[in-house]
Amino acid sequence: MKSPGSIRWLRLAAGFIVLLMAARIFAMESEATAVERQSLDDAWWTGPIVAAGAGTLPQGHALIEPYLYDAIRYRRFDNDGNTQDVDRVHSYGSLTYLLYGVTDDFTIGAIPVFGFNDVSTGRDSSGIQVGDVTVQAQYRLSQFREGRRIPTTSLVLQETLPTGKYDRLGDRPSDGVGSGAYTTTIALYSQYYFWMPNGRILRTRLNFAYAFSGDASIEDVSVYGTDAGFRGDAQPGDVFTVNSAWEYSITRNWVFALDFIYQHDDTTRVTGTTATGGPVDYESGSAWRFGIAPAIEYNWNSRVGIIVGARWFAAGENTAATVTPVVAVNMVY
Repeated sequence: MKSPGSIRWLRLAAGFIVLLMAARIFAMESEATAVERQSLDDAWWTGPIVAAGAGTLPQGHALIEPYLYDAIRYRRFDNDGNTQDVDRVHSYGSLTYLLYGVTDDFTIGAIPVFGFNDVSTGRDSSGIQVGDVTVQAQYRLSQFREGRRIPTTSLVLQETLPTGKYDRLGDRPSDGVGSGAYTTTIALYSQYYFWMPNGRILRTRLNFAYAFSGDASIEDVSVYGTDAGFRGDAQPGDVFTVNSAWEYSITRNWVFALDFIYQHDDTTRVTGTTATGGPVDYESGSAWRFGIAPAIEYNWNSRVGIIVGARWFAAGENTAATVTPVVAVNMVY
């Protein structure tokens, strides 16, 4: 198991590595002028597993990107960052980006989610469940131009609707795939291109997001750990996320992608009464997690590509340790 000291060193080392990579890339970009530089038109991209793109769609064009994944919970990080044994859970799911370019600078869309939980103890989900649906709007603030230092940046507003089942779960807590709360996310996305010493392109993304939720009214068994007969509310904590992504154009068709993810959750509070009228008032405690997501992309052309990889939360406190294999297809029309 990892000690608190080793967790802190892991966090510091990860941050130091990212800074060194950024510094080296800036230095290498100037060296790349001595060789033939790959053109932007010659580089085809699907996008990394986690970091969404800062670019908006051209007016009248659409993007469809379905994801399939298996979030495998195999351990848990306690409040000191040490790992503990837990029952293994496979949370199979899909989410699909459905985006449309209203203007060249403004894109709207929706992200429906479906899920199925396979648990090692208890009963599995009764069937494929509808999760919470997200709608979003993205406005582009600036556009990258080769030879300039200004990245593509966008402001993104998302609203997640509580369409997924989350309470009154009876003897199947595994049917719970929603939160029961409206969640608003405000994000700033950025994207930039570097040229490596061999002339190949390295595309980078840096995204910041902050999410806050309303209250969820709860009855009986729920995803918040309440039991039959419970009546009350949950107040989900705010969530702050930083995502840094790197994509290297190996060839026109093949791309290597790597995400770094840091996320911090404020405490979630549950209040109410039990079946016997006893008071309930407890908090989950704050949590954080750090993960990486390596992947490989293959692009048939500039409009269609596939990505295969996995997200691994390698460190954290008061959170699940998970590995999530992912496959997604990106299609632009």
